[in-house]
Amino acid sequence: MAPSLRTLARPRPPGMLLLRALLLLLGSVPGVWCFSELFFIKEPQDVTVTRKDPVLLDCQAHGEIPIKVTWLKNGAKVSENKRIQVLSNDSLYISEVEGKRGEQSDEGFYQCLAMNKYGAILSQKAHLTLSTISAFEVQPFSTEVQEGGIARFACKISSNPPAVITWELNRTTLPTSMDRITALPTGVLQIYDVGPRDAGNYRCVAATVAHRRKSMEASLTVTPAKESKSFHTPTIIAGPQNITTSLHQTVVLECMATGNPKPIISWSRLDHKTIDVFNTRVLGNGNLMISDVKLQHAGVYVCRATIPGTRNFTVAMATLTVLAPPLFVEWPESLTRPRAGTARFVCQAEGIPSPKMSWLKNGRKIHSNGRIKMYNSKLVINQIIPEDDAIYQCMAENSQGSILSRARLTVVMSEDRPSAPCNVHAETMSSSAILLAWERPLYNSDKVIAYSVHYMKAEGLNNEEYQVVIGNDTTHYIIDDLEPASNYTFYIVAYMPMGASQMSDHVTQNTLEDVPLRPPEISLTSRSPTDILISWLPIPAKYRRGQVVLYRLSFRLSTENSIQVLELPGNTHEYLLKGLKPDSVYLVRITAATRVGLGESSVWTSHRTPKATSVQAPKSPELHLEPLNCTTISVRWQQDAEDTADIQGYKLYYKEEGQQENGPILLDTSDLLHTLSGLDPRRKYHVRLLAYNNVEDGYQADQTVSTPGCVSVRDRMVPPPPPPHHLYAKANTSSSIFLHWRRPAFTTAQIINYTIRCNPVGLQNASLVLYIQTSETHMLVQGLEPNTKYEFAVRLHVDQLSSPWSPVVYHSTLPEAPAGPPVGVKVTLIEDDTALVSWKPPDGPETVVTRYTILYASRKAWIAGEWQVLHREGAITMALLENLVAGNVYIVKISASNEVGEGPFSNSVELAVLPKESSESNQRPKRLDSADSKVYSGYYHLDQKSMTGIAVGVGIALTCILICVLILIYRSKARKSSSKTAQNGTQPLSRTNASVASGHEVGKNLEEAVESEDSLMPMMMPNSFIDAKGGTDLIINSYGPVIKNNSKKKWHFFQDSKKTKVEQPQRRFTQSVCFYQPGTTVLISDEDSPSSPGQTASFPRPFGVAADTEHSANSEGSHETGDSGRFSHESNDEIHLSSVISTTPLTSSSFPGSDSGGDPLKRKCQDPAVPSDAEQTSSSILQPPSAMLSFDKNDFPI
Repeated sequence: MAPSLRTLARPRPPGMLLLRALLLLLGSVPGVWCFSELFFIKEPQDVTVTRKDPVLLDCQAHGEIPIKVTWLKNGAKVSENKRIQVLSNDSLYISEVEGKRGEQSDEGFYQCLAMNKYGAILSQKAHLTLSTISAFEVQPFSTEVQEGGIARFACKISSNPPAVITWELNRTTLPTSMDRITALPTGVLQIYDVGPRDAGNYRCVAATVAHRRKSMEASLTVTPAKESKSFHTPTIIAGPQNITTSLHQTVVLECMATGNPKPIISWSRLDHKTIDVFNTRVLGNGNLMISDVKLQHAGVYVCRATIPGTRNFTVAMATLTVLAPPLFVEWPESLTRPRAGTARFVCQAEGIPSPKMSWLKNGRKIHSNGRIKMYNSKLVINQIIPEDDAIYQCMAENSQGSILSRARLTVVMSEDRPSAPCNVHAETMSSSAILLAWERPLYNSDKVIAYSVHYMKAEGLNNEEYQVVIGNDTTHYIIDDLEPASNYTFYIVAYMPMGASQMSDHVTQNTLEDVPLRPPEISLTSRSPTDILISWLPIPAKYRRGQVVLYRLSFRLSTENSIQVLELPGNTHEYLLKGLKPDSVYLVRITAATRVGLGESSVWTSHRTPKATSVQAPKSPELHLEPLNCTTISVRWQQDAEDTADIQGYKLYYKEEGQQENGPILLDTSDLLHTLSGLDPRRKYHVRLLAYNNVEDGYQADQTVSTPGCVSVRDRMVPPPPPPHHLYAKANTSSSIFLHWRRPAFTTAQIINYTIRCNPVGLQNASLVLYIQTSETHMLVQGLEPNTKYEFAVRLHVDQLSSPWSPVVYHSTLPEAPAGPPVGVKVTLIEDDTALVSWKPPDGPETVVTRYTILYASRKAWIAGEWQVLHREGAITMALLENLVAGNVYIVKISASNEVGEGPFSNSVELAVLPKESSESNQRPKRLDSADSKVYSGYYHLDQKSMTGIAVGVGIALTCILICVLILIYRSKARKSSSKTAQNGTQPLSRTNASVASGHEVGKNLEEAVESEDSLMPMMMPNSFIDAKGGTDLIINSYGPVIKNNSKKKWHFFQDSKKTKVEQPQRRFTQSVCFYQPGTTVLISDEDSPSSPGQTASFPRPFGVAADTEHSANSEGSHETGDSGRFSHESNDEIHLSSVISTTPLTSSSFPGSDSGGDPLKRKCQDPAVPSDAEQTSSSILQPPSAMLSFDKNDFPI
């Protein structure tokens, strides 16, 4: 047997030999390693085997020999037999592993214990498991898919070790080397672009080393594809699932989406960290596989399916949690301490989940007592005794494994130390004080420099030991900070410079009773309108301070001052008050008493009895309050099973003593538990609860409870834990936000719980603050309002300690996807092939729109499912539909979307694009008659608001036109005024410095004539003419330019023309003055005879409104002078023309004094009495008096 066992032993690798040689070398160097201490070279490892297979668990310890190795299974010693043997190398060999039901199974946790003369150490745990496989938890099911679609099958099975899953088609192994077929390790089969060749029966096969199972068959039916596929947004039909895995494993996050066109799948992390490209690859068409998982891979992964070239997308997310075995970050160190000294070992480890810390002494677990205490990750040994000399191990373990670290405590003994104090006795002084006395040590008492008094509670486990150091000049001491009615144990140690004595004998003494420190917490309910049931819980022993022998109840109406008192035995815990008034508020309080006396009374608790008519109201629930920690209260209740009244929900109210009541908090009928968080420690709270229905509120239950005090630095000499850090918030949906935070860098053996505080920013009602409890470092906060900014903070609770709140983080929920389509969709044909579509945003004030999608198609294209797509930003509510084909009817519909999703499409609107009209009809102005309006009435309706807007716009346009006309008139007036000033200042007489008297007379006559002349005469005098070339409204008669009187302005174009004709003055000018200057243009007209009144009506009007003003450039004078021939519309506005408008172009013969055959510059200035032939010809037509006007080079009159 032995040879066969040796052949089964694992061969020792070369590296292990080098390790042993290195250890021996280090052992020879002083101070580097102490080989008298024990340590393991080999430790057992986790192993999975098949039933009846052999297994070998290694264990090899090194240290000072002899070393004895013992094997433990689940903490108990392993008994050797024929199947189980310990080999010569201390390994454990099991020839046939058993695991049948009814038999003693070999599965479990194995450890080896190595011991020598210095102590003992325990190895890590090795988990021995049997290979197993379960039935299929998920079977594939039959499906029907259109050709070109996507098919998916899934199966799931649990096994140890994990099974390898393959797929079969018609019981033949399915090849997965094709790009369109993907088999995921998780048991999912994905088939893209399904065709008839894929039809058949599918099943999965799960296989391990020892087992093989086949699933049920599922058929895939392929149907013919539709001729045309319409556009639709992407949909994730199989999204990623939350996964919890261990280090170095492989995980697959599935993401399978459909859409038209085919969506593109991309992956990202919610915390915006980059995805590890070295250990990550994509399987198939979008599945993410992460190999060799590490801690940095943990997080929230987001799968996004996007239609190419658009912003249409959808997302799905899942959390990857990576578990890690414990890992030490601080190791304990070996210590050397004198007797009666203090030793402190520190050990810290981290892992996921957080490892549980424990301490071992020589391989056995340590329990706290008076001298030995464990604070989180610390081990403190007070008053060290020789028996404390041992090897201590710190063990950290979680679901992923366990690790141990060791340290040696060496106790130094002193031969010259004193003996222990003797004759220790105690005497009770009061409910909180005990007198302790003793005698000096019998040996070396003269060397004692101090005494230390040690005391602790005698009852219970893990009690704290307290120590008081006093001088050597006394042998008694009063301890006065004890709890009443409690037993305490005392001992004394004497100290000298070289060390401490042994402990004295232990003595036990109890303190006296005292009055109760606080009253009971009472609960008030009503069973009928005339009674109140008062119930209370026993006072905790910490506050009872003795045995309660009496309860005193006091009650009164809130409107009365008289108090009724009842005394009840100490074993009573409820009492029913009867004969009360309905619908009245009663005040109740209670006091407890011990044999010493009555304690403090509770505060008055109010309760309203039900109305007399409330016989059908819901009965009061049975209420229970329990403080979970110093800031949280658990509220539990149970409705009376015999209550037949209908219940719609519950209303919860609470208030701190002396403060305003908060609530109601509305709860569903299914809720029987609620947590009140964010409370203040050491405060009394009053809670009331009632059920309600559609008719009325039910009977209420009232109860008071006190929150405990948070353990502070002063109470425990332990600082509060630090708050969580790196709080991160990310909006998940329109009603949820994902929170993630990190645990602070400290280690504890206790479970850590977290409280999340959540409320909208700017919240005024503190009762609406949401508090959520969790033990994880992440939370998906749900039930939030859309598009609302929230603030979050987190604190942790551990071992009755609460951290401060973390820094506040602000984040907003996403807006809701539009619930309705855009409204008021209108389509208008604005050109032959272009239409304008307009709409209004979807109804709802909270709807946020970032993009609109416009689909339009002709009826033929619509039947074929071929839509044309337009996108517009959320701020734009109109779009142009171009390149429309005449003779078609177009269908238009619109949808609104935002970052969350897309809303529904509006109802379809039809637009008829009529064929083009003939060229002849196109040349005529288009006019929309009633028939035309009927054609388009169904597509663009002018509502009252639109008509009002059009009317206002037309009014504004007309007002602007009128203002512009007035401005132009005003400017023309100003220009005429300046031209007149220039004419008056440049009279020919002053220009030539002439001193002829007749010149002055002519000027005077002209000035007098002008003063009496109406400068705004609507018609020209027959003996006058105007400047048709200089761009002014200058009127010229035989005496020269007529100067207008600006002080008298008449708007003659608003007057009657007949009246104007009558008022025209008839004058005759017989004199003419002619001045000629070189370089000027001269217009001359000779006077033939005075005009008669009848000539005015028959005067031809050469200036027409519709005449081409550029025709004046055809005159000979205009060519020679280079005049531009511009016509002043400003001056033309002031010339009142008759209703007969001439459209005949002007010629040179139209002007008096111009000759088509001669050059005006070569004509001489003649006497008016001697007209020329040309003048006679012109006078026979117009017969105006002769006049002359000179212009300078800038076309200004001289």
